[in-house]
Amino acid sequence: MGTNGRYALITPCRNEAKYARRVLNSVAAQTVRPAVWVIVDDGSTDQTPQILAEYSKRYDFIQVVHREDRGERSVGPGVVDAFYAGFETIRQADFDYFCKLDFDVELPQRYFEILLDRMERNPRIATCSGKPYFLDRRTGKLISEKCGDEMSVGMTKFYRLKCFQRIDGFVRGVMWDGIDCHQCRMHGWIACSWDDAELRFVHLRPMGSSDGGWWKGRVRHGAGQYFMGTDLAYMTASALYRMTRPPLIVGGVAMWCGYVKSLLGRKPRYENAEFRRFLRRYQWACLLRGKKRSTQRLNERQAVKWQPLPNTVAGNQADAG
Repeated sequence: MGTNGRYALITPCRNEAKYARRVLNSVAAQTVRPAVWVIVDDGSTDQTPQILAEYSKRYDFIQVVHREDRGERSVGPGVVDAFYAGFETIRQADFDYFCKLDFDVELPQRYFEILLDRMERNPRIATCSGKPYFLDRRTGKLISEKCGDEMSVGMTKFYRLKCFQRIDGFVRGVMWDGIDCHQCRMHGWIACSWDDAELRFVHLRPMGSSDGGWWKGRVRHGAGQYFMGTDLAYMTASALYRMTRPPLIVGGVAMWCGYVKSLLGRKPRYENAEFRRFLRRYQWACLLRGKKRSTQRLNERQAVKWQPLPNTVAGNQADAG
């Protein structure tokens, strides 16, 4: 697999003592372990640093980077900043792949083995993931978070390094984990996720609830969609769908409110106008023809833009320029 199947994990975390051992154990149990796992402790004030110290002594592939406490959790831009604090410590030429992994997920044992295999089989796949599920405390059943097949999910973004270089990495702002997938398609690559049983993972803290609960998280998501360039019609359709998912009704309402508040306030949008036009054409196609069919047609059309790039980081940067 490329450079001997080597991949790196980069994990930003803050005050995750509640879930830390479950995440650490699930990675340690992988059939294909990472060559290095850089965990960025973003100013934790609970027992997270002690747990990380314990596991870094037990496993030589775990490296811990400590950052000063900023005083509060910062999602979006703060997460990306913490990610780069770890990403910049690895020698990128040593890897074909890396994964930005959150510290609140429990992975099945063959998770990375399967993702590596599928990316090796299809060199156009830039980023991929499995699907997140969360535990319903009332029923004890796992509930799908219903993330689209055309995206890799933000909590386990597995990346081909040369494409990551091609799109100039993650945007240091809200909706970074949506912009990157659309950027990949703009350049002819494929972003995707699969709902196979062996790739379903447990999201220990459901999507959008890490900072201030469901409502604040969904409002933030709607504001992020506005920043990314999403059209109002598409946002409305998306919010209506989300009303059918937990938390029923209020989740979709919160998303739409976040979007409309940013719209009425004339908040700034992602500055790449070409990207926003590309995104809106795709979203309107999804509304008119369905997301699965539109994504397949777009990937077929964009294939002419895809070019396999050199395996060296220097080569990637030259091609990107």
